[in-house]
Amino acid sequence: MLLEGKTAVISGAASMRGIGLAAARLFAEQGARVAILDLDEAAATAAAASIGPNHIGVACNVTDAAACRAAAQRVIAAFGHVDILVNNAGVTQPVKTMDITEADWHRIVDVNMTGVLYLSQAFIPHMRERKRGSIACMSSVSAQRGGGIFGGPHYSAAKAGVLGLAKAMARELGPDNIRVNCVTPGLIQTDITGGMLTEQMKVEILKGIPLNRLGDAIDVARAFLFLASDLSSYTTGAVIDVNGGMLIH
Repeated sequence: MLLEGKTAVISGAASMRGIGLAAARLFAEQGARVAILDLDEAAATAAAASIGPNHIGVACNVTDAAACRAAAQRVIAAFGHVDILVNNAGVTQPVKTMDITEADWHRIVDVNMTGVLYLSQAFIPHMRERKRGSIACMSSVSAQRGGGIFGGPHYSAAKAGVLGLAKAMARELGPDNIRVNCVTPGLIQTDITGGMLTEQMKVEILKGIPLNRLGDAIDVARAFLFLASDLSSYTTGAVIDVNGGMLIH
């Protein structure tokens, strides 16, 4: 198994059809103990229980630095060590530039980008002490092509910021044997997109996807598994596209 003896933390992973829980389930199947972080501790605990024994759910608001530090302390106390952090928590909003309010901007940027910084900061000292670690960050094809299907310009900006932040952390943390990478999904079928995607929209979108299908959560989870495992032991600062060919560059 690829993650035998490893421990992993995945933020925003309580949604039953989400990428975070798909990754948590896959990591568990590969031998890892997993801590699921989410705003709702009851939901996080239930999600952890759904993937098997020895996993935990912890409440964490990634936009609150103190909450991130508290969550990190709880996970490290429970597991003894943490090998893998997946910064998965995110929110989107389908609005145009002139419709973005100040509150919208701060909410989207704080969750999608600032949360990556705060949660990474909470675990980096532990990883530095152990001289090992893998941090994987969720970005989006929206950051690369200047907009996606459902995310507004503030979402694209936040996800582009994640790319820059992760690359800078990769350069800084490499000497500590901590790898930092990004995954950029295309249109993935989750609860976030499910309610907004009509059949006509799906037909039009598929015209621009060479693999001729929408992505599933497991497609992204497998990319996170690669980055979490020793298969990617010489990979840092990388961006892995999981978009079916929607963007080829």
